[in-house]
Amino acid sequence: MKWRSLDETTAQTDARSLREIYAERKALIAKYVPAEVRAIHARVVEEMKQSGAADRALHVGSKVQSFELSDHNRKPLSSVDLLQQGRLVICFIRGRWCPFCVGQVEAMNAIVPEFQELCASLVAISPQTLHQSYLMADQHKLRFPLLSDTGNGVAQHFGLVYQVPDYQQEIYKRVFVNLQFVNGDDAWELPIPATYILDRDHTVLYATAGPDYTKRPEPSDLLRFLSRLPS
Repeated sequence: MKWRSLDETTAQTDARSLREIYAERKALIAKYVPAEVRAIHARVVEEMKQSGAADRALHVGSKVQSFELSDHNRKPLSSVDLLQQGRLVICFIRGRWCPFCVGQVEAMNAIVPEFQELCASLVAISPQTLHQSYLMADQHKLRFPLLSDTGNGVAQHFGLVYQVPDYQQEIYKRVFVNLQFVNGDDAWELPIPATYILDRDHTVLYATAGPDYTKRPEPSDLLRFLSRLPS
């Protein structure tokens, strides 16, 4: 249960934009995934848009509660400690089974040094278990912490959590995306993909969240945003 996007025997980096990477993955999905399955996923996205799912997410100017989660090496990390080093970039992802989440973390991984030069830390947060986070970090050679948000507690505070509808659960089970196993609970809940940048006092400086999991911000845009902030 993992998305293979690169030759795992090499350390090559995909220099394309995230938009280009996603276009390729959408083309592969259109080629190999039945239309009726794609229609179900599209229906879920549209229903969440109509329900205003993104409107419930924290926006720029919001104050975030401090949190502590364990990373893929089972090391506890707190937002307080991370923000002592500078600003904090957070990517909320669904899990290692999602090709678009994989594409995003790989693209972010490629520019970790640039984030460090701007005195910013980077983490990704998902509801998957510590073991699944370890497997994802190991497979994609991640140079930043992958935090396990068991039960989606932190994602709930950010206003990102939604219930996977029954008709989509059946699709996931059919293709061996067993969220009960991956996330270690029976909730069938996921966060909508979101990216945040927090200031040192936990204030949201940048926020983008939406139910369309095929749309994520370009890493270069995040670097540009950080570079324009006062030091």
